Amino acid sequence: MIVILKPGAPEQDVRALCGQFQAQGLSIHESTGEHTRLLGLIGDTSRVDVDSVLASPIVEAVRRVSEPYKKANRKFHPADTVVEVAGRKIGGGHFAVMAGPCSVESEAQIVEVARGVQAAGAAFLRGGAFKPRTSPYSFQGMRAEGLALLRRARAATGLPIVTEIMNTEHIPLFSDVDMIQVGARNMQNFELLKELGRLKTPILLKRGLSSTIEEFLMSAEYIMSEGNENVILCERGIRTFEPSTRNTLDISAVPMLKSKTHLPVIVDPSHAAGIAWMVEPLALAAVAAGADGLMIEVHNDPAHAKSDGAQSLTPAQFAGVMDKVRKSVEFFRGL
Repeated sequence: MIVILKPGAPEQDVRALCGQFQAQGLSIHESTGEHTRLLGLIGDTSRVDVDSVLASPIVEAVRRVSEPYKKANRKFHPADTVVEVAGRKIGGGHFAVMAGPCSVESEAQIVEVARGVQAAGAAFLRGGAFKPRTSPYSFQGMRAEGLALLRRARAATGLPIVTEIMNTEHIPLFSDVDMIQVGARNMQNFELLKELGRLKTPILLKRGLSSTIEEFLMSAEYIMSEGNENVILCERGIRTFEPSTRNTLDISAVPMLKSKTHLPVIVDPSHAAGIAWMVEPLALAAVAAGADGLMIEVHNDPAHAKSDGAQSLTPAQFAGVMDKVRKSVEFFRGL
């Protein structure tokens, strides 16, 4: 339920009204915009007497919210959320690109790639230390050593690091990671989401392979309900009947998500197609659709990459894509 307050409502009256709602066992999410102040009521609102609330001299209107997600809902928070990570902003007009290899393989590799993507304009370094792989015989990542190498690459370039977590046992290892990624396979690992919700670290949440948009937002709600509202959503393609690409990029998910939630939405064109030459057109499509950023896989030697070489760009190719992305962002912002 959303309670819309009248402009200039006295603060003491607002606090008294909030106290009434809290006495009914409800929690309150306050949102203040340029012209509107909202009270989002979270909990069992079925017993709230709407007529009684409307009778308050400081209440403009009351609306019931049918969607099961509340904190992630744009109705509760009309303004775009801007997530700040190590001084870099995403959302609310701030466009950011995360780039780097699927897997950290060596210090020389990750530092070389970090310097390359930084020179091309990437704001974040992405790299996998713990890798969920379909086959148990595939490269599983360097694990804790990989995290150490990411830190060295951060020290060498200043780029904040983004890397994927696999389970709750690993959380202590991620204490100084700038942004923690939850992969598609863990999107509905609710125990992990709840634990990450108790951190202050920004969370990059990827959409599950076969998850609906509502399921995606409910996973974000799990994180936010525990107190961590620094969540970024990532559309990375969904599983369909089409075998010519690794996944099918649901480009329509970008404007749909933007209409339903205030959280930043980015796109991963690398995993969506699984084909390097398709990264550029899908990245440009994401910009046109209104995405707040991109996540792109870059490797200094894709032909010999230990994972996902077929979808990885070289640093030189990434620089070319970034040039077109920058121009596209400027064009669509000017419309």
